[in-house]
Amino acid sequence: MAEEQVFTIPKLPLDEWVEQSLEFVTDNFAFITKAISKLLGAGIDNVVAGLMYFNPGVLIIAFGILAWRLAGRNMGLFTILGLALLWNLRLWESTMETLTMVFFSTFISVSVGVPLGITAAFYQGFYRVIMPLLDFMQTMPAFVYLIPAIPFFGLGPVSAIFATVIFAMPPAIRLTCLGIKQVPAELIEAADAFGSTNRQKLFKLQLPLAIPTIMAGINQTIMLALSMVVIAAMIGAGGLGGEVWKAIQRLNSGMGFEAGIAIVILAMILDRITQKIAKSYEV
Repeated sequence: MAEEQVFTIPKLPLDEWVEQSLEFVTDNFAFITKAISKLLGAGIDNVVAGLMYFNPGVLIIAFGILAWRLAGRNMGLFTILGLALLWNLRLWESTMETLTMVFFSTFISVSVGVPLGITAAFYQGFYRVIMPLLDFMQTMPAFVYLIPAIPFFGLGPVSAIFATVIFAMPPAIRLTCLGIKQVPAELIEAADAFGSTNRQKLFKLQLPLAIPTIMAGINQTIMLALSMVVIAAMIGAGGLGGEVWKAIQRLNSGMGFEAGIAIVILAMILDRITQKIAKSYEV
């Protein structure tokens, strides 16, 4: 009986291609990533130091008043009580570190994402290219983004922000594009009839009407940034995620629960405030 022949298909060296690409970028553009890391790291340290300079009680009241003005009395009271609890749990510095990283990540994501969303809304070719990329960015496991961040920026909060921006940017792009595309065609035609330029239509008609949808995208970006910043504690990001990571390493359920409650409180404050701002722009 003839021996059964086994046909095997050679494996694509995808892992080697990715490794070689990362090595090429780090070898040839390391001076750029180092400059960005130094600048961004200094900014994070200065903001955290500035927040820690003030008495926590003063900041809690200030944050409470800001939440009151933006989201109502109940949200202001919840903010004061929630942050006071975090202060009592000795998690104030970690909370400020996490808040700072979320702020930087969201600012970069929105600064890049909103213009890309506007471009996708106006140019169909760009829309067809970027949407599959956004699908890829959103479905890739969050932990994978931590791997290339380390050779680019090293361990620490800068790598966390790099990975967070990639993970959290898609909602800002998608919902900006959606908001502009949902502007009624009748209003566009009326603006054209009055001789409006493309710039005038964008800034005086389309963007103002799209703000509620854009704010919904910013809200989702903030929530994704917060979740990713917590995960990024594995590469030395610190903050509340660092407290969770310490609890896991020590098998300390109580410490993990306290850090988890802190993350929930911070997420609720940011979520409710941005939702309230979005509703205030609804027609």
